[in-house]
Amino acid sequence: MNRLNIIVFVVLLLSSCSQTPPPEAISPLPSERQLAWHELEFYAFVHFNMNTFTNMEWGFGDESPELFNPTELDCRQWARVCKEAGMKGIILTAKHHDGFCLWPSEYTEHSVRNSPWKNGEGDVVKELSEACKEYGLKMGVYLSPWDRNHADYGKPEYITYFRNQLRELLSNYGDIYEVWFDGANGGTGWYGGANEERRIDRTTYYDWENTRKIVRELQPQACMFSDAGPDIRWVGNESGWAGETNWSILKRDEFAPGVVSDVKFLQHGQIDGTHWLPAEVDVSIRPGWYYHPSEDHKVKTLPQLLDIYYNSIGRNASFLLNLPVDTRGLVNENDVQQLRKLSEAIQADFADNLAFGKDVTASNTRGNSKSYKPENVVDNDPQTYWAADDGTVVSSVTVDFKEATEFNRFLVQEYISLGQRVKEFTLEAFVDDEWKQIDSQTTIGYKRILRFPNVVATKVRLNIKDVKACPVISNIEVYKAPKVLLEPQITRSKSGMISMKAFDTGLDIFYTTDGTEPSAQSLQYSEPFVMDEKVQIKALAFDSKDKKSSPVTTVQFDVSKATWELKGKFANEVRAELIFDGKPETAWTLQDGNQADYIIDLGKELNLKGFTYLPDQGRHNPGVIFNYEFYTSRNGKNWGSPVLKGEFSNIKNSPVLQQKNFESVNARYIKLRAIAPAEVNGRIGIAEFDIITE
Repeated sequence: MNRLNIIVFVVLLLSSCSQTPPPEAISPLPSERQLAWHELEFYAFVHFNMNTFTNMEWGFGDESPELFNPTELDCRQWARVCKEAGMKGIILTAKHHDGFCLWPSEYTEHSVRNSPWKNGEGDVVKELSEACKEYGLKMGVYLSPWDRNHADYGKPEYITYFRNQLRELLSNYGDIYEVWFDGANGGTGWYGGANEERRIDRTTYYDWENTRKIVRELQPQACMFSDAGPDIRWVGNESGWAGETNWSILKRDEFAPGVVSDVKFLQHGQIDGTHWLPAEVDVSIRPGWYYHPSEDHKVKTLPQLLDIYYNSIGRNASFLLNLPVDTRGLVNENDVQQLRKLSEAIQADFADNLAFGKDVTASNTRGNSKSYKPENVVDNDPQTYWAADDGTVVSSVTVDFKEATEFNRFLVQEYISLGQRVKEFTLEAFVDDEWKQIDSQTTIGYKRILRFPNVVATKVRLNIKDVKACPVISNIEVYKAPKVLLEPQITRSKSGMISMKAFDTGLDIFYTTDGTEPSAQSLQYSEPFVMDEKVQIKALAFDSKDKKSSPVTTVQFDVSKATWELKGKFANEVRAELIFDGKPETAWTLQDGNQADYIIDLGKELNLKGFTYLPDQGRHNPGVIFNYEFYTSRNGKNWGSPVLKGEFSNIKNSPVLQQKNFESVNARYIKLRAIAPAEVNGRIGIAEFDIITE
């Protein structure tokens, strides 16, 4: 072949490669607005409204606007907190079920216009809109379809009212990226003084087809959320997770707001879905959606928040984290503290992409074209991708580190503009000259993140085992996340068995029992052990590789409860022993709030000088003792006068551990008498009870 023929051959070859057509898209596909929504990933919900001031979750609708009066409302603080946490937007509860409006709506008197806040001249929606613009955040609005205040709810006239308010919110506050329609609709309410129950046909009453046209008209780039979209679906729970299998597609027409046949379809999607309908994981940083002082000590921990992050964003969903703004009008400092910890942990986990720019090979490349080359998955360009030939079912992509590399996170993304395709995949690492499987999963979608113990390998391989159409992978990232060095958890069971647990794997725990500060030279914890006597234990978690320590946990245990027995009325109640099982999450609660005596035989005489009481920590209908009397006895028969009596002040708003002290007394039997409950539900209960000895 002469030189000219060679040149012609090369030109034709390059031409044929460049003309290799892209993979055919498989429907359903995301819209432009949905693609933009996917990229946000992490954003805030703000539940702040009338319920904040009535200490309720769902207001009845008869609340006076005069109750709404934040003392330090600062939407810039909300925006700053969210921005610093790495969030991309804020969705505000502009109107919840009670009907109170955070903007001066022209169509109702039940709004900030008639509140004392700013003498009725305020507009929370406007202030948040301005704050979001200042901090570069997207703005979203929650507008409850159900309105327990409005006299016309359930009648055709209400739909006009609802649409008028929707137009106000979408016309006067700039660009809106998400409109949130709750699925809770119809029930008891004030309804302008009717005080009755009203039910509606959730599938027809709101005439959703025409109501949604208002959103498309006024905010064409806004995604609409409801149980089944039309743009974003509920994930089927409020616990903070999407299914490990999670398709971004659903048979949308089989669902309606508030009408879901089986939440598993929302949690996992449907492989044969007819519409692109990705999942949004909505969860609150506290047990409740609105601020309650009693939950100030129940803000989710860093481990809990990290699990939610990886079980939402890491499973092809978005993460909508609720911040219950308090009565001052601020994101509470307890919530801010945990958000900062989460932000720092996420930044540390994804600080250094070990796959960026590395050599990549694939078992098959579409048409051998450079347009779809394997290296596209590590070029940090979301618009490029690797693709295999049509008809390819099983394939693989290998990232070669060229040297032993330690990692524990694997992130992979499909090019979803062409649809969600992968049905099954595995991850392998090349360790000691052989491939070892790390994980086996199903769907990928917009983003999938795998967590696993540290692996040292020279290569990592994504094996695609089954697809709906040829695989199209846009991004692969590999990280070594640092160990999360939180103070270890220390517990003691009724039998006196002490257990310690670090949050992360691969950490050592060192402890002391003599009051000194622990270090890597202290006693090393290996397994649970019995300690019956009174003791103070201090412990820390230690990363032996990086030589870093966690903060120190300090726990004071009194004498063990191994010999304790319940006497009196509750002697044969098996569940009653939950009150001293060493587990704060369990409780024994009485339905009847009448006076109750908890009598305990300590097994031997002790010099007592006080006791501690932890109320039921459950969110719904907890049992909380308010007034009490405490008695002691040497024989369990002669009790005399109480050694202490009184109240657990503010326990309803702050149900934390209570400690009461008294003059030292020698006794074998004790009796805690519950005189009255703190909650209106009339329940009394105990999560944990303990004594304080000399």
